[in-house]
Amino acid sequence: MLVLVDGPSDLALVQRVLALDDRHAFTTLVRRHQAPLRAFALRLCAGDVGRADDTAQEAFLLAYRHLASWRREGTLRSWLLKLCYRAFLTEQRRAHRRHEALEEGGDARGAAERTGVEPPDAAARRDVLRAMAELKPEERAALALCCQEGLTHDEAAAVLELPLGTLKSHVARGKERLRALLSGYATEAA
Repeated sequence: MLVLVDGPSDLALVQRVLALDDRHAFTTLVRRHQAPLRAFALRLCAGDVGRADDTAQEAFLLAYRHLASWRREGTLRSWLLKLCYRAFLTEQRRAHRRHEALEEGGDARGAAERTGVEPPDAAARRDVLRAMAELKPEERAALALCCQEGLTHDEAAAVLELPLGTLKSHVARGKERLRALLSGYATEAA
């Protein structure tokens, strides 16, 4: 995906942040990358806007603290998506420790209905969010990166730090499970 950027390149901004602690440069990076990062977080969090915002914010905090560790092996966006995924996993582990069992009915379904964003077909969006909430986190992340963020399998594997074959398996299993779940929603609605 080719992205046209107004102003200095990501690399130039990163260098300004590192050399001069230029917070305006970092703000420019945040503004430039917050929409895709937040969209990815929203998909990881199965439509829970509050959790997604917290996850994206944590990813940017991690980026600021560890900006010098960006090795430029991929794009800054890919590195930020990796941090977002790590923040998501960390939050999920903490939540799991706090709540050993989810309440009956699951909060993910209610969260999917509270997205606040009404697409042209709100019912279809809710169905997809509900179905995504039923997937394993790895499947959800793989599908979000490959199918919704437009990353190649190689890029997504790098973001999730998985072997390419494992990433492809997560994508295939996730698609298969989504088809089955969404066909179930279609028959419920009929």
